[in-house]
Amino acid sequence: MIPDSRFFTNRVGLRLHFLRWGDPSGVPLVLLHGLRAYAQTWESLVEALGGGYCIYALDQRGRGLSDWAPAASYHTQSYVEDLQDFVAHAGLQRFVLLGHSLGGANALEYARQAPGRLIGLIIEDIGPGSSSQGDGAARIRREMNQTPMRFDDWQTARAFWQAARPGLSEQGLASRLAHSMKESEGAIRWRHDQQGIAEARLSIEPTDLWPAVRALDCPTLFIRGARSDFLPAPTLQAMRDCNAQVRTAEVADASHYVHDDQGEVFNRLVTEFLENLATPGR
Repeated sequence: MIPDSRFFTNRVGLRLHFLRWGDPSGVPLVLLHGLRAYAQTWESLVEALGGGYCIYALDQRGRGLSDWAPAASYHTQSYVEDLQDFVAHAGLQRFVLLGHSLGGANALEYARQAPGRLIGLIIEDIGPGSSSQGDGAARIRREMNQTPMRFDDWQTARAFWQAARPGLSEQGLASRLAHSMKESEGAIRWRHDQQGIAEARLSIEPTDLWPAVRALDCPTLFIRGARSDFLPAPTLQAMRDCNAQVRTAEVADASHYVHDDQGEVFNRLVTEFLENLATPGR
């Protein structure tokens, strides 16, 4: 499916980009990417879902084709307000929300602040404490410190991604090169606000997600990569124990990036979860 590419303006005047696939009368599904990703990261999932859905994928502020913002605004509450503005722009009443990593944190906090709004929630590889402690949090801080701002050529850019994500498929690598990078002023540079995002990630205290997990009022699926360094298995169990709405799944031979490492399995888990939800009104 070829998406519509659209923009809207949020409450503080940022022009934010999103993609829309499917039938406007279908079940609304909103997708939120991770820290340095982009709307097109969900293309494989969209293809797997097929008809029956109206799917929206946002370029969150500072990413993709969306406006950059001050580094101090790259925090959970700003992202939640952007999502609130998008929901109003799209005229959504009740919908399903899916988020990976940073997008998962934003989705959880949106759910806490908008009780009764979600039909279902899917969170990929993040939970309370993920962004502040453990090997995964340390890895991401290290990546933020060490990521170059520019590359001399596309070959060097490709080598960067291959080293950073050794399990990435050729399709995933091509997607990152196409949508997270661009040629500008004789070099390969990031499409996203790498400097501002890194500054925010290294200086802003992550949001405590336990209140959001405890408050969940809709069926919620947490998907963990079995090799994830970001969402420990005990946290998965603790979330399941604290709220009866929580369901969990672990995907073998997948890291923090389950939708990249095991795309078919991830897509099947999402599809099955969606098929088991009650058909909503829009």
